[in-house]
Amino acid sequence: MPAAVQIRVEPRDFELGAEYEALRKRSASSGAIVTFTGLVRDFNAQGALNGIILEHYPAMTVKSLHAIAEKARVKWDLEAVTIVHRVGALENHDQIVLVGASARHRDAAFDGARFIMDYLKTEAPFWKKEVTSTGDTEW
Repeated sequence: MPAAVQIRVEPRDFELGAEYEALRKRSASSGAIVTFTGLVRDFNAQGALNGIILEHYPAMTVKSLHAIAEKARVKWDLEAVTIVHRVGALENHDQIVLVGASARHRDAAFDGARFIMDYLKTEAPFWKKEVTSTGDTEW
């Protein structure tokens, strides 16, 4: 039986279609699959950006992502969860994160995916350094 939760944290880009197909193969009993793909923005509240650098502590990050994925899986009865998060130097408009969730019903899939993404944005142990349009960096 395939793993209900799959997590990858890596510098290389992911292929959305392949990730969706892998999630779909792990979702035989689901009636809905929700995916969210986040991109690197070219701006912040202060102005233009020329990319970001994402750092993390691998063991802590993967453990944290597994815990939140499992919490969402149980709370919304998700059949499968995929989280792919990139690290390292990323350029504007690069894919940075993929969250996928499957469930018997769409509301559960949407709610579970949103819960995971909200956690990634606010609490996951990633440290973001923004590269400004002048080449300066800011944490």
